[in-house]
Amino acid sequence: MFFLPNNLDDYIVAHSEDEPQILKDLTRETHQKVLQPIMLSGAYQGRVLSMISHLKAPQRVLEIGTFTGYSALCLAEGMPAGSELITIDINEELEDMVSKYFTRFCESVNQNISFTQKIGPALEIIPELDGKFDLIFIDADKPNYIHYFHAIMEKVNSGALIISDNVLWHGKVVEELKPKDSSTPILLKFNSLLKEDPRLQTVLFSIRDGLTLSRVL
Repeated sequence: MFFLPNNLDDYIVAHSEDEPQILKDLTRETHQKVLQPIMLSGAYQGRVLSMISHLKAPQRVLEIGTFTGYSALCLAEGMPAGSELITIDINEELEDMVSKYFTRFCESVNQNISFTQKIGPALEIIPELDGKFDLIFIDADKPNYIHYFHAIMEKVNSGALIISDNVLWHGKVVEELKPKDSSTPILLKFNSLLKEDPRLQTVLFSIRDGLTLSRVL
């Protein structure tokens, strides 16, 4: 989703870091083999995720909603040696593709990062995870966003970052609600929840389809 004029958006992308080749390859394969490739984070948002990860240098990262692993690789770029990345997704058919690209990534940067894919419902998996996380990325089914938030708040360190994707939902958050729309009402409540929770410092960015960055106080 693009909220800026195309020429201005093109200028922004052209003056931001280039997308690494491994992510170009993953994007190409996703478009060739996987339905709904629009679910990829994409080059510009990927560079934003990479920058946030580099600034934080998180030891433990949790991603809720993996798809083909594009955003996971972007987050891994800023993770130090010996860190741990756990991803959760409901679709077991994409597990091999994700694993293939993560192995290639680690070999290309000669970086030892522990990578674990969890397949199944995130709300069942999150409570079973040991320890706490320094960065959590939420990019899964929108009707469960509030449930995901409450689940992860039991799993975050002080100073942890929570990144939430698609929070503008194609601009529907400022449009009249449609009767059969089950996602927008949840996102409206979710956005208010992040803004009002006294445990968080939150900024909503108009990056692609909306990206919220929250810091745990």
